[in-house]
Amino acid sequence: MKRIILALSIVALLTTTGCGTKKKIAALEAQNKECQDLLNSTTVKLNMCLSEKETMAAQMEFLKKNNTDLINNMGNMTTLTTQGAQNIEKALETIKEKDLKITRMQDALTKKDSVTLALVTSLKSAVGISDPDIEVNVEKGVVFISISDKLLFKSGSYVVSDRAKEILAKVAKVINSKPDFECMVEGHTDNVPFIGNGTLLDNWDLSVKRATSIVRVLTKDLKVNPAQLIAAGRSEFIPLVDNSNADNRAINRRTRIVILPKIDQFYDMIEKEMKKQK
Repeated sequence: MKRIILALSIVALLTTTGCGTKKKIAALEAQNKECQDLLNSTTVKLNMCLSEKETMAAQMEFLKKNNTDLINNMGNMTTLTTQGAQNIEKALETIKEKDLKITRMQDALTKKDSVTLALVTSLKSAVGISDPDIEVNVEKGVVFISISDKLLFKSGSYVVSDRAKEILAKVAKVINSKPDFECMVEGHTDNVPFIGNGTLLDNWDLSVKRATSIVRVLTKDLKVNPAQLIAAGRSEFIPLVDNSNADNRAINRRTRIVILPKIDQFYDMIEKEMKKQK
């Protein structure tokens, strides 16, 4: 009987103990599941964080590189901007210089006519010339005195007339007042062929002979320094007008005295004449 009671007691104890163990196991399993869920959730978050970290690291590298490029570009832009500013400054200086030159040229051109007029008027006044067959003008720093041959020679002749000597005396006055100047005496003819007379062969000979005749009068009779004079014949080849009629041919038959100052002497002469006009 005692054995039966003891056996029943053991069975009851085991039954009671087994139920408690199952509950503990179930509780542990529940806790384990929660831990596993938490672990899974944490693992997912960790992976997300790692992914975000990689992304952020890549972005940081890009930003660093971009920042370096920007710094380099800023340096290049600074260099380019400085160089550009220097180029613009040089261009502006060049433009200013050109504008100044243009202004000076315009001023010179504005004064040209009045200077020429003043000089020609002075020369005409000096030689007392008012005859329409005697022309005085200035071209490119050279003074030209052109005298019609009808005032100097008879047709086909190179003998200087008495009236011509009066005119040449006035020209000599100009030449003698400019001892540093050279003067070229040019003979010009029309295109009518010259009939040779044993002394002269053609218009070349006639133009040269007329020039040398003028030079002799200037030097021997009017005391012009021979070192200042040049005799030249131009024949028929530099006409003022075409030789189509008698009047035009008369215009082309002429003696031209070219006064050749050096450029500094020419401007000195202009300056003096302009002062006289003030």
